[in-house]
Amino acid sequence: MSLLPELRYPSVPELVASARALAASEPGLCALRQVGRSRAGRPLHLLSVGHARRSVLVVAGAHANEPTGGSTLRVLAQRVLAEPELRSGISWHFLLCADPDGAALHVTPAPRSLLDYHLGFYRPTGAEQPEWSPSVLPPDRLPPETQALTGVIDELRPYLQVTLHGTDLGGSWVQLTRDVPGLAEPFAKSAAQLHIPVETGASDAAGWPASGPGVHVMPGPETGVAYPSMPDDARHSTWYHAHRYGGLTAVVEVPMWASDLVDDPAPHPAPAAAIRRLARRLLRDSLEVERVLAEALPRLDGAEGPLLRAARWALELIPGLAEDWIHTAPAATTMAYVGSVDAFGRRLPLRAAAMLLRVLRESGDRAAPDLERLVAAWSDAFAQRFRARWVPLTHQVEHQSRTVLLAARQAREQAYQ
Repeated sequence: MSLLPELRYPSVPELVASARALAASEPGLCALRQVGRSRAGRPLHLLSVGHARRSVLVVAGAHANEPTGGSTLRVLAQRVLAEPELRSGISWHFLLCADPDGAALHVTPAPRSLLDYHLGFYRPTGAEQPEWSPSVLPPDRLPPETQALTGVIDELRPYLQVTLHGTDLGGSWVQLTRDVPGLAEPFAKSAAQLHIPVETGASDAAGWPASGPGVHVMPGPETGVAYPSMPDDARHSTWYHAHRYGGLTAVVEVPMWASDLVDDPAPHPAPAAAIRRLARRLLRDSLEVERVLAEALPRLDGAEGPLLRAARWALELIPGLAEDWIHTAPAATTMAYVGSVDAFGRRLPLRAAAMLLRVLRESGDRAAPDLERLVAAWSDAFAQRFRARWVPLTHQVEHQSRTVLLAARQAREQAYQ
């Protein structure tokens, strides 16, 4: 039987049902338990396989709009249970979904296009994201999802935490809180075998040292950030919580749609000028969404909720980010990096517009049709500019799974040295 029976992303209830079935099939090896509740009262579940003291923690669903991780987690859990050598001296623990409230709001289980993906899009504000909230909130205001995640880390003290992330369009890359020697080469080989480009200039890792193509190591606190205006800092996220116990975190990103424009290491002929142009486009696009919001807002009395809050938050990030791009020297000068910045600059206003569109549709607002046309035009332009091609779900999951297993093996060997 296939480990991935359906070519769509599973919902959280489906993940829980799969985990419950696994635990029931091998009660001596597996256990499923609740480790917390979300702000809306949804349970957070942890599936554990094996009993060894040394542990790996795998986290899915930290970002609601990155659904590949749930599929990967399900396949990994089945594989770890089926292959005893993967459990030799290691226990595996799977947090099924770090943000079940967000997952309930992002509603594109089988997107057929970037437009289809964005019509059901949701990504919460930074303060509501379980991994990022510690970078923007004081400890006494952290959401319960964050407290549940850090509580699991405190209990398990994993030598490796792997958090499963993804991107809508681009390539695959890894972010490490400490280097894992020996990871870069097999990571690149896996991506090549599955026809997934390696994103060598990911804007998420701008300015970070790389231990190999697409494998980025987060800099220490003494290093400045590439985009000073951005409120969140990875070094204050839950990714670093494992360091309290000598562990590290690997963030594994895979694309839904691939673009071969994000793995070009050639130097860009004029990176600073190109990024300034992208900043100006970012501001223009943002103003289009802000005009729709300002015109519709008086009619949306009482509509404040997570979608509108997230749309406004995304728009608030844009002026500072554009200033960073205009006045800060590029963190890298390759074609891949400029391409990644281009994609980032398209995502922010598109996501804000998509979430605002959902609010307008739900309220039957007259501005919805025009905004829908804008979301469609931007989605199509994004796909065409980057020559988007769908990555089969089986390939997304296989590459992410391989990378998790590689990281677990290499990090363990490093710990034993």
